[in-house]
Amino acid sequence: MSRSCKLRSTSMAIPPDHVPRKPDLGLGAPSPRVSPVSRRLVVLGLGSIGRRHARLLTERSDLQVEGCECAAGAQVKARAEMPGMVIHPNMEAALAARPDVVVIATPHDLHAAQSLAAMRAGSHVLCEKPLCVDPNQAAQMIACARDMNRHLGVGFQLHFHPGIMRLRELIRQGAIGEVVHVHGRIGSFITLRNSASRYQQTMKGALLLDYAHQPDLIFWLLGLLPAGVTLTGLEAPNLPLSSNPNVMALSLDYDRPLLATVHLNYLQMPQRHEWEIVGDRGWIVMDADRGTLRIGRRDSESESTETVAVDRDLTYRREHQAFIDCLDGLSGPESSGEAAARSVELFTMAMQSWDEQRRIPCKWRVY
Repeated sequence: MSRSCKLRSTSMAIPPDHVPRKPDLGLGAPSPRVSPVSRRLVVLGLGSIGRRHARLLTERSDLQVEGCECAAGAQVKARAEMPGMVIHPNMEAALAARPDVVVIATPHDLHAAQSLAAMRAGSHVLCEKPLCVDPNQAAQMIACARDMNRHLGVGFQLHFHPGIMRLRELIRQGAIGEVVHVHGRIGSFITLRNSASRYQQTMKGALLLDYAHQPDLIFWLLGLLPAGVTLTGLEAPNLPLSSNPNVMALSLDYDRPLLATVHLNYLQMPQRHEWEIVGDRGWIVMDADRGTLRIGRRDSESESTETVAVDRDLTYRREHQAFIDCLDGLSGPESSGEAAARSVELFTMAMQSWDEQRRIPCKWRVY
């Protein structure tokens, strides 16, 4: 265990420095704030997510964007989308170019080693979610960022989804009273279809790692960590692509009248991504793909609907802006290594629950 890490059992409030700042709720797409510092940035891994990062980052005038990819097929796709972009054949060559920032967009089990190498080479790191696959790795990454005085940010770009931002605002305003139940669900076969490396076929629990967004959003919405976790799952047969499990039901209990549940699957096409929040004075149902929120109020027995514009590229642009603002000292981190480590800890406890078929009491580290 890292010298900077201790364990704490039972549920607890997330410390203020682990609660990301509230993003601007403006729904427009203004020009990005141009940093006074010009930076060299390398996107490590040019699969579908890495290419999205690279494509959007090349829009910025304050960045010199380069790529790093060893697979010939991914290189061809990247050059077609971003002609003229320098693509390094391996990480050693990329780090030899002395980038100021490295964006990690590789399979989950590579995140820790690559982030550590980048920070030790002097780069700030924006790592795609999940932070890593093991809490001990998370502790090493957090300690390295502190020792090297580097920023370690994590790609929970759904913090910038306007519907989820509005959901959090309503909860914190007390619009539905005290929250007693949170339910999130996502079903997405397209994740398997778009995966270039097909790591999900061999990585146990890849579904929960791919959708680390869901537990992270529960922490982000509530500002509270659970006391216990229970996970059940199965592998549905007769699919062209699969993972074990490819259907999951996650249940989180707390030391107060509160229950959070998450359903995940690699089956549904088209994708479904929805949230339902139940309070003692009302409820909210949100379709994250369509940008609709239905808000029910018990006292008035009424229901209203709100609609927000959903633009996936815009959520990434806002994530990038927040990270650059952090580098420029204009704000704190939106998704810090410490905050992102909670989803990694939960993954470990959830997989223990699945293996042992029992509820696992949560023991949370103090970083």
